[in-house]
Amino acid sequence: MTIRKVPIEHLDPVRLLGLNDANLRQIESTLPVRITLREGTITVAGEEEAVGSASRTLHELVELAERGKVIEEADVATALGLARRNGDPPGRLASAYDGAPGFSFDRKTVRPRTPMQAEYLKALQEREVVFAIGPAGTGKTYLAVASAVQALRHKQVERIVLVRPAVEAGESLGFLPGDMQEKVDPYLRPMYDALADLMSYDKMRRYVELGVIEIAPLAFMRGRTLHNSFVILDEAQNTTVRQMKMFLTRMGLNSRAVITGDITQIDLRDPDSSGLVRIQGILGPIRDIRFIYFHPEDVVRHRLVRDIIRAFDQYHARQNGKTEDGVGTSLDPDAAESEAAREVVQPPPGEPSDSGARGSSL
Repeated sequence: MTIRKVPIEHLDPVRLLGLNDANLRQIESTLPVRITLREGTITVAGEEEAVGSASRTLHELVELAERGKVIEEADVATALGLARRNGDPPGRLASAYDGAPGFSFDRKTVRPRTPMQAEYLKALQEREVVFAIGPAGTGKTYLAVASAVQALRHKQVERIVLVRPAVEAGESLGFLPGDMQEKVDPYLRPMYDALADLMSYDKMRRYVELGVIEIAPLAFMRGRTLHNSFVILDEAQNTTVRQMKMFLTRMGLNSRAVITGDITQIDLRDPDSSGLVRIQGILGPIRDIRFIYFHPEDVVRHRLVRDIIRAFDQYHARQNGKTEDGVGTSLDPDAAESEAAREVVQPPPGEPSDSGARGSSL
């Protein structure tokens, strides 16, 4: 039995531990340790390796709380991932937030809630073309819209153009009533929702009527040149390579482009034709273009969304026999187990594959 203590008497326990010590319970549910809090000191008990991981996690969270951050579920998940890797220098979680911008709007203040969101916001400030790839609920679109509104307020751009491909998610919407705008509105509703969360309805409506904010399907972009604009292409996994090229070449002078999508939710008939999948290899060598990759630990919706995404990743890995999810290295504490589930043993040359003899798994 190994016991380690972490003093926290200098911190607000609620900011560090969460409501009803929820952050401690999250660590306990992930690692085989027992954690208690008494008289301003956290005590961790268990086997040496697990206690070491839990202690490193707590030290990362303490340093983050010392910098004024309210610790959330996503912070705990990321700290657990860093602790599992063990080789990373301490303080990496807190340093990830250094220099990350925050925005204050009519209705709310927007700040990064995970280290990858902090990296994303910094990239949106520094680069003119940014790709954000990762699962649902990680703030890809919302933070891009927030950055666009901030740029408009500070007169860095003259308009915001929000674009989505009109691809149906397995459902036919072709017979919806109304004119063209009314037919495409259902596809664009998430864009309206993000804007409505940042500004009053009257201001949003006025900007839309004046053309300061334009929300349009991707097909309407052909032939245009967008100067002094902040352009966001959402759900980019449902574009083809040609559509992606068409969109990216719309950029004019003093314009920025943000492309977001989730390559695990492709609704095209041929998923391999997705422009977002192919573009990583095409534009990856261009230094001024930044790719940001989100992971399940960056999900800021309901905690179960993270578990659901992880379960689907493992399911698809078993189905497809892939060892890489296409979104880079994860800090997910369950990454090792997930990768183990994805491993496929390749037979020596000339020998038949075991999977062919056993048949495909359901």
